[in-house]
Amino acid sequence: MRISIHTMYFLPDFGSAPILINELASDLAARGHNVEVVTTIPRQRPPELKGLFYSRRRENGFVVKRFWTNAAPHPIARLIAWNIYTAGTILNALTLRKADILLLRTPPLQLGLTGFLAAKLRRVRVVLSVQDIHPDLSIESGILRNRAAIRFAQGLERWVYGISERIVVIGDGFLKNLLDKGVPRDKMTVIPNWVDTDFLKPYPKDNPISRKYGLHDKFVVMYSGTISISSNRALKHVLEAAAMLRNNKDVIFVIVGEGLKKAELQKKAGELGTNNVQFLPFQPYGDLPHLLASSDVLLVPLDKEKSQMSVPSKLYNFLAAGRPVLGLAPPDSEVAALIRGTRSGDVVPPDDVAGIGEAVLRLKGDPDARREMASNARRYVVDNFSRKMIMDRYEALLATVTGGGDAS
Repeated sequence: MRISIHTMYFLPDFGSAPILINELASDLAARGHNVEVVTTIPRQRPPELKGLFYSRRRENGFVVKRFWTNAAPHPIARLIAWNIYTAGTILNALTLRKADILLLRTPPLQLGLTGFLAAKLRRVRVVLSVQDIHPDLSIESGILRNRAAIRFAQGLERWVYGISERIVVIGDGFLKNLLDKGVPRDKMTVIPNWVDTDFLKPYPKDNPISRKYGLHDKFVVMYSGTISISSNRALKHVLEAAAMLRNNKDVIFVIVGEGLKKAELQKKAGELGTNNVQFLPFQPYGDLPHLLASSDVLLVPLDKEKSQMSVPSKLYNFLAAGRPVLGLAPPDSEVAALIRGTRSGDVVPPDDVAGIGEAVLRLKGDPDARREMASNARRYVVDNFSRKMIMDRYEALLATVTGGGDAS
């Protein structure tokens, strides 16, 4: 198959999306498919991309095409970046020879225009991979408030679903959301994000990363990931819980990552006067197993309003690392159901500050329970979300779209 993957976020940018797309493209190319990734110039440019507005290179067995976009963090600047990237993908689609599959990873929803033109002009089959429910996230977070803009965005969302031949959602909550919006069930396939369980696996807590940051002799409650609108409010409550536990000298909260809301979170920590919160930048991907191993408990924060619109892929990474998970999520959310069903951690509502503090102390005081949770977590991911297993499902779906078979 000829497969063109469109995604705004790709290596060497940090985050789960760049890593997942690189693994998807690499594995499909290794299976004999002709793959290209159409993405953006990274925010932190390596020397070979300095000064470029467009780049085409072959990496890891597939072609990577990059277009320049602005990288400012403001929501309006982000919208502009989405539109600039979409314009680049349209230009690329017009130059394509017939491809079998155009795989669009949203957001942005504007990529639907690229899919529409590619389908009409190049007879390409469009597959939509929905990683976040937009515009719902922007509406619930208050970024999108103008009624006319909301109606336009919702209309764009319905149109994008309509022009897609197949829609991949990453969980049952997403499936229900789209069903409620009238998307036909037989058009959708649930395929969760995966974990490279050969790379992400349990390591000792005393390791080079924990020594580097002085975490080896502390009880470490860690969040690692993008600091975004889908986690910001819950992380603020984590800071409030940290302030409550400031007298527990051996407990430290570590927030690792970058994102739109990091400065706001750091300001909040300063206002609370927390002395037990440490902010770290994103670490090199090769250090991720040892970074996660530096923790005793890993946090999965999900704002209440967004609990059915985002399933953090980091959840599966944390389970693979063999550490207990503390889910900050509503009890009826998919995140809560997974953690409780697998007995891999504890769940507290994201706005329950006292409950967060109590859960941390409860886990700290029961090392036997933590070991059992860690074992359950690792076993569940290996059995259900290994990289090869999910790649088999992706390949089967794409083969179905190009002719024959069943993938529902």
